[in-house]
Amino acid sequence: MKALLAVLLLCALYVPAGAQADERLWALLKQGGQVVLIRHAVTDPGVGDPPGFDLGDCKTQRNLSPAGRIEAQRLGRAFQSRAIPVARVLASPWCRCVETAKLAFGGAQVERALDNLFGRGDNRERQVAAFRQLVAAAPKAGNLVLVTHGSTTLAFTGVSPGTAELVIVTPEAGGGHRLAGRIAIAD
Repeated sequence: MKALLAVLLLCALYVPAGAQADERLWALLKQGGQVVLIRHAVTDPGVGDPPGFDLGDCKTQRNLSPAGRIEAQRLGRAFQSRAIPVARVLASPWCRCVETAKLAFGGAQVERALDNLFGRGDNRERQVAAFRQLVAAAPKAGNLVLVTHGSTTLAFTGVSPGTAELVIVTPEAGGGHRLAGRIAIAD
């Protein structure tokens, strides 16, 4: 009986390394001054948008699936339950990003620097430079939340995030930044 209690106590005290890293990152976000890049929540199956899609017409785009809407709401609850301060929310104009921001944070200002870079090499360097300016101007109080695409996050950080995954960067002097870590929003 004592051995069983000892094992149960050890199991209760054990916190997986990933959970410890997540808690460290949540604590960092609680302090503010971070930039949180979030890939939009899960979409209808497929890669990219249909040919001839129109940014002004959500019916022509690949949009959030019902599971994606639940995932976006879970993302918002994770911020709310931890009282993470959010100074500003910006989103790519793609409907899946705008809807993710709306469901998670109540809305967002559309920002073209967060455009999808998938299959679009025409404006890449200029867009990444504009993205860097957003990060450099991050607020000291609260956090800057950027709801964007996996390809855009990859171009800026070298990280290819999962859907609704947080990639946290800390702005540094001189316009630089360092990768603080990632948090996957679990079920």
